[in-house]
Amino acid sequence: MRYPSPLLLPALLVSVVLSAGACSAEEFKSIFDGRTLDGWKALDMSYWSVRDGAITGQSTPEHPCTSNQFLVWQGGDVSDFEVKLKFRVTGNGCNSGVQFRSKIRPDGLAVGYQADIYQSGPYLGGVCDEMHSRKGPELLTGNGQRTVIDASGKRTANDLGTKATMKPSGEWNDYHITAEGRHITLRINGELCSELIDEEEGHSDLAGILGLQLRSGQPMTVQFKDIFLKQLSD
Repeated sequence: MRYPSPLLLPALLVSVVLSAGACSAEEFKSIFDGRTLDGWKALDMSYWSVRDGAITGQSTPEHPCTSNQFLVWQGGDVSDFEVKLKFRVTGNGCNSGVQFRSKIRPDGLAVGYQADIYQSGPYLGGVCDEMHSRKGPELLTGNGQRTVIDASGKRTANDLGTKATMKPSGEWNDYHITAEGRHITLRINGELCSELIDEEEGHSDLAGILGLQLRSGQPMTVQFKDIFLKQLSD
């Protein structure tokens, strides 16, 4: 067997590292082209457009949002996955979210898990159960918490020691959502802000749609860009 010259080893190592990095990066797939809403659909598309290279949901005094709106990715259901995206929001308490493993009702409303967006407090980076029917609050685990929900619905929460904070208005925030089986983790701007283990019978959804929320209420604008999805299961 012939071995490479020691002089070639650094170059070979660099080549291996670059190749490994490229493979890892390719596991994430862009699901927004930055120009159009191709591959995304809502019951009422009048609230949605592309602006600043971002999916933009907007309500105004002339075109108010009286019922939550959801723009849904048309690529199929997600089960075990990771999503990375950037978001920024103004107005209406900065209230929005990323819906996942959910169902869309005929009236356009979503039912299921939501990675929440809010101006501050426990809802920012918390996991909500949108339109929930289970006992207890819709906020399953809040900003800075790790919550375990057992089969009977009993919740046990502990502090993570880290919390999410929103960047100043106009700046982009990073959201990283991971769901594997009944284990969900949320990170905002690099900080682990929520962890949920949901074993509650009849309520812990393991697959469903991926969508973006425009919240009803006061006029607001929410934008999402650089949306990348990695499917962890077939």
